[in-house]
Amino acid sequence: MQKKLKMAKSRTAEIILSALPYIRKFKDKIFVVKYGGSAQIDEGLKSDFAKDIVLMSMVGVRVIVVHGGGKRINYYLDKLGIKSEFKDGLRVTTKESIDVVEMVLSGLINKEITALLNENGAKAIGLSGKDSHLLSSKPLKNGAYGFVGEINSVNKNMLDYILDGGYIPVIAPISVGENSQSYNVNADLCASSIAKCIKADKVIFLTDTKGVLDKNGELISTLNSDEIQNLKNDGTISGGMIPKIDACLECVKNGVNGAHIIDGRISHSILLEIFTDTGIGTLVK
Repeated sequence: MQKKLKMAKSRTAEIILSALPYIRKFKDKIFVVKYGGSAQIDEGLKSDFAKDIVLMSMVGVRVIVVHGGGKRINYYLDKLGIKSEFKDGLRVTTKESIDVVEMVLSGLINKEITALLNENGAKAIGLSGKDSHLLSSKPLKNGAYGFVGEINSVNKNMLDYILDGGYIPVIAPISVGENSQSYNVNADLCASSIAKCIKADKVIFLTDTKGVLDKNGELISTLNSDEIQNLKNDGTISGGMIPKIDACLECVKNGVNGAHIIDGRISHSILLEIFTDTGIGTLVK
């Protein structure tokens, strides 16, 4: 029994020490984390997520959280009898539904996440893209998706100010357009726009899949632009994975060192991805 206890303690020490080079490497670097899927619903995973973000912050990583909220939006739209339609993995947002989307994202989910992080020891501040014109946008593809926005500017000075103050910005993907019109922005593309603007070192997308899978359902650990195009052409990458992978490509083409798609259903998935040699998801580089 005593021998097993010593071995367990030794293994724990090895795990902690193996993370040390990554802690050194990522100190003062900016990570953008897109938070969504089951990790945003399951109580245990929510707690694990908060602890991961707090730990990263405490070891010197400057973290920005961008959240989605598709399942909660669906719930409230259904309650109000408003139909949802998806096209190319994006929610078509009507004049009727944009108010509900904004209320759920900015008023409900954003404040829940902010409170959760603060309860776990973080200094988090909740924001909408409309605050200080943090996210300005125009209608995506001339309004082909209704009130879905394409971000054309990010208020970098605002983000720098918040990060320099030691706070974690928690951002709801609602942007502002002409005449103060609200636009729903896909959270993956929102995270990508912020990561590009702020010159983040990494952007991490939490999903409900292992990452990008091949035709046999096996995880693809790394991908580049040409490989991604081939997987799109043969239908391997489709549906809701399209905006995620497009967001990853946009990031790495614009100076972000790595874009990660990881399984948010795994406890402490963020730590396993960035502080271990092997990682657990798909890295686009």
